[in-house]
Amino acid sequence: MHCVLSSHRNFEAGTQVVMMWKLKIAEGNDPYLYSTNNFVGRQIWEYDPNGGTPEEHEAFNAARQEWRRNRMIKGYRCSADLFTRIQLKKESRIDVLSIPAVRVGEKEEMEYESATIAVKKGVRLQRAIQASDGHWPAEHTGPMFFTPLLIIALHVSGAINKVLTSEHKKEMIRYIYNHQNDDGGWGFYMEGHSTMIGSALNYVGLRLLGQGPDDGNDAVSRGRLWILDHGGATGIPSWGKVYLSILGVYEWDGCNPLLPEFWLFPSFLPYHPAKMWCYSRTAYMPMSYLYARKFHGPLSDLVLTLRQEIHVKPYDLIDWNKTRNNCCKEDLHYPHPFVQDILWDTLNYCVEPLMRRWPLNKIRQRAVDKTIKHMRYQAEESRYITTGCIEKSLQIICWWAHDPNGDEFKRHIARLPDFLWLAEDGMKMQTFGSQLWDCALITEVIITSGMVEEYGDSLKKANFYIKESQIKENFSGDFKSMYRHFNKGGWTFSDQDHAFIVSDCTAQAVKALLLLSEMPTEISGEKVDVERLYEAVNVMLYMQSPLSGGFGCWEPPIPQPYLQTLNPSDVFADIVIEQEHVECTATIMEALVAFKRLHPGYREKEIEISLEKALHFLEQRQWPDGSWYGYWGICFLYGTSFALGGLVAAGKTYENSEAVRKGVNFLLSIQNEEGGWGESLESCPSMKYIPLEGNKTNLVQTSWAMLGLMHGGQAERDPEPLHKAAKLLINAQMEDGDFPQQEITMVFMKNCMLHYAQYRNAFPLWALAEYRKRVWPSKCLIK
Repeated sequence: MHCVLSSHRNFEAGTQVVMMWKLKIAEGNDPYLYSTNNFVGRQIWEYDPNGGTPEEHEAFNAARQEWRRNRMIKGYRCSADLFTRIQLKKESRIDVLSIPAVRVGEKEEMEYESATIAVKKGVRLQRAIQASDGHWPAEHTGPMFFTPLLIIALHVSGAINKVLTSEHKKEMIRYIYNHQNDDGGWGFYMEGHSTMIGSALNYVGLRLLGQGPDDGNDAVSRGRLWILDHGGATGIPSWGKVYLSILGVYEWDGCNPLLPEFWLFPSFLPYHPAKMWCYSRTAYMPMSYLYARKFHGPLSDLVLTLRQEIHVKPYDLIDWNKTRNNCCKEDLHYPHPFVQDILWDTLNYCVEPLMRRWPLNKIRQRAVDKTIKHMRYQAEESRYITTGCIEKSLQIICWWAHDPNGDEFKRHIARLPDFLWLAEDGMKMQTFGSQLWDCALITEVIITSGMVEEYGDSLKKANFYIKESQIKENFSGDFKSMYRHFNKGGWTFSDQDHAFIVSDCTAQAVKALLLLSEMPTEISGEKVDVERLYEAVNVMLYMQSPLSGGFGCWEPPIPQPYLQTLNPSDVFADIVIEQEHVECTATIMEALVAFKRLHPGYREKEIEISLEKALHFLEQRQWPDGSWYGYWGICFLYGTSFALGGLVAAGKTYENSEAVRKGVNFLLSIQNEEGGWGESLESCPSMKYIPLEGNKTNLVQTSWAMLGLMHGGQAERDPEPLHKAAKLLINAQMEDGDFPQQEITMVFMKNCMLHYAQYRNAFPLWALAEYRKRVWPSKCLIK
């Protein structure tokens, strides 16, 4: 740890005077920006060289120091998003310190009053950190390859000094240094072991940001040493090969062919573009455009120097063809099956050479034209946000290559601030934001508390945000020909402008709106139009697989799992087609049950059939030990908590369902000695339950387990395990009502972890609110 922290201190030494960054909400004043709802949900950081009081400067510096202490002493890498909270708490003028934090002794019994104080403090904090447009701003990051790709895109397009001020660069450099591992490398994600994709890309990122080969108290040189000691950058996984080829420090001949002709495949074939998982589709499409053009940026002196720094052999002596399938063992998660290697060799030796020559090069031009057409459609339909940060950076490069003076490039640059997030560990590129998901989730949490006297106008604001964020119209034109499904009535993960709906976000929004509709309007605001709920139900039902009964996330599942053998990524699992998910299924079940109760008559029989199929899916997906594998959270704790909620919503109980009993018993069997739960991120790629090292407690995961147990009736049957867990949460609560940031808790594609900064206070508050309501029901009557 000494070397890493000393490089951090060296970087900090000249940067202790903090000028102020400010988070701007729902603003957009660039001529190349446009919005469907006046930018509701937009959250961007702007730098003001004259901003901030001395007290605010001191608070920012203290936040940075706290992050470094947490990393050094406890090993925690995730930011606590303190900059955001410092600003929002000040703007709200809500006193979050007036109620003293409560502590429960080891031999003391849990009491209603202690739980009430903790919940009240938590609700008050939520009010204080809510944005003016009703959502809860928060960081949504984790992967360490997002930011370097953006830096490469801006460097290649010549926009790096126009888009990034010296302060932006300083914060990005801080972020990359802060997340360097002790061995000199960088991980695939911020808590991961060092990998080639993390190390090579972040090393290149530092150099493009102006860091010298020996800067950062030798942090840069240690990063280079890690790369060379592990075989050099030729061992970077396939996506990294593409990124480095774009920069010009790797050759396209060292990439497996990304043929744009794929986009011309007719729909009658077993696999064609419309069947491809949407995030793979929108990543590989710009990659194929760049591959077809063999595009790379200017071969500047720095680029030529990087060619010599990151490879073991002299650049001109590398046999690029032999590097196509070379992947560093530290990175490899999904090895290519033999059939895929045959496919790549056939494409490389037989197909690609022909497609470059007349007359087949005319087909290639048609294919390239089609990629341009689709990329333009995807950008325009999302107001140039695109599906997310990977496509965003790739599209920036594509539009620069296509027409550097065109409006598309300018519109992409104008939307770039939406992706830049600042916290105490530095500035990074985030996915695109979790505004809607967090808002709908926290709305349910606040309502669960039942503390009407603490609501203030928070529920009115949240109600406004959720209603404003619903998609009111389908994608324009013939969206099916653009590989899109209808989206009217759904919700995205972030805001309305994003346009790409998510099934469980839609369900969570419906749940929140239904709860709000049962409350007095003076508390919750104007009720949602029931027609909007009908449209949301249409979306949810559409997302169900008629075969398995499970629900997809972004699009209906494709019932051809064998196609996953075509996964070329090396580092991700399951990226080829959309599949069913336990969490999405369970959340939609809860939403459909709640909707059917309040609005019987609308597609009622279809909803009943849907619930029966979904119930069967959850029961079939249960593991022998009683758990469920969670796809979006770590891992068996997350999946089991959600699955139990779905089963109980469908009428199953501990008494009448073996699946519920097994799920509850699984959670009880892995509770640690102090009463908490903690699961290692290694559970995700290994697909077996692994506790945190030392059987430590993670507060968010403890909250998931508590919620799962309470779904299964544990509070009524034997609350003792819940008492022990609640005591841990209450004793961990901070003076302002927040909870400390610990290990990363979320994941995607089994092998890449995600950081949801709101979870550390939302889920412990939810668990305590539900615990208070179930253990002392007579005292918690909701007004």
